[in-house]
Amino acid sequence: MRITTNAILRNYKSNLGTSLKNLDTARTQVMTHRKYNSTAEDPSSALRAAILERKYVKNEDYLNIVKDVQSFQDSQEDAAMQIENIAKTLSKRYGLEALNGTNGSIETRETYADAWRGAQESLLLCLNASYEGKYVFAGSNGKEAPFKLEKKDDGTQILTYRGVDVNDPSNAKVLEQLSKDSLFVDLGFGLNVTGQSGDVDIDSSSAFNTSLPGINLAGFGTSDGTENGMPNNIVLLCGKIADELEKKDFDREKYTELLGHFDKARNNVLEKVTELGTQTEFLTTTKERLESNSISLSTQIDNVVNIDMAEAIMNFSWAQYAYNAALKVGNNILTPSFIDFMN
Repeated sequence: MRITTNAILRNYKSNLGTSLKNLDTARTQVMTHRKYNSTAEDPSSALRAAILERKYVKNEDYLNIVKDVQSFQDSQEDAAMQIENIAKTLSKRYGLEALNGTNGSIETRETYADAWRGAQESLLLCLNASYEGKYVFAGSNGKEAPFKLEKKDDGTQILTYRGVDVNDPSNAKVLEQLSKDSLFVDLGFGLNVTGQSGDVDIDSSSAFNTSLPGINLAGFGTSDGTENGMPNNIVLLCGKIADELEKKDFDREKYTELLGHFDKARNNVLEKVTELGTQTEFLTTTKERLESNSISLSTQIDNVVNIDMAEAIMNFSWAQYAYNAALKVGNNILTPSFIDFMN
């Protein structure tokens, strides 16, 4: 087989170009810290990286939502605990002290009545607590204050929740429906929605309910379901107890009965505080899971996209050495021929 000088030169130029390309690729990887800089260089890795990056962004969105829900939940829990603390003080201190025989004068009872009415205002403020312009106990309608306390001409107090009288037995069905009001948030559990527009049903196990209607916390309706029954609402009970203390003919038995019903309402508040604590633990666990997913996805993206710098520098050094060697070989590529020995 005859090897010509032109063939040797063509092969040399081709191989020298390959060495230069390898050197440029190694240099680019060192500078960019990436295994590839275009999809064409590594289509499979580019596709996998795109999928992982979409998962990472979605996971970050869920993580931000969880943090927002946690802050909103903390506001609910703080307000509920304030209500429970106020109710506990009223029950264990003012309620029992007013029953004491030494505090039986009308003047003393009026002092305690003022304390109950002041606490009533404080409870109302807590029930209308807001977070970032949204009322935390308003259910799905957080733009308007849920509770409003009014007084009739005869001195009777009316408490409304989203415009509905919480003590009117005729509103029982409406209040029951409002108590089940929900506001679901997708936290990455595979939100399952069924139905069509206007009639959508969300699977409660696939989303988190951020709604806590204030009437579930404070109570609604009456003890016997009639207008003559004792109110179940803790705010109205404060007013009823204050009214009883201000009467000249103090009915100790009636007062004790109201106080016992108030304790039931306080226990209901305590139960809701406990439920909120459980939900807070759930959100903390969810946040930790999402943070763990974020770290895992970041590691996977790093393995697919980014290059090991020690390996990249070693490859660059080798490519540079190979290119320099190729240049040196070029100096000796033309071997002496028969013509060089002719005189």
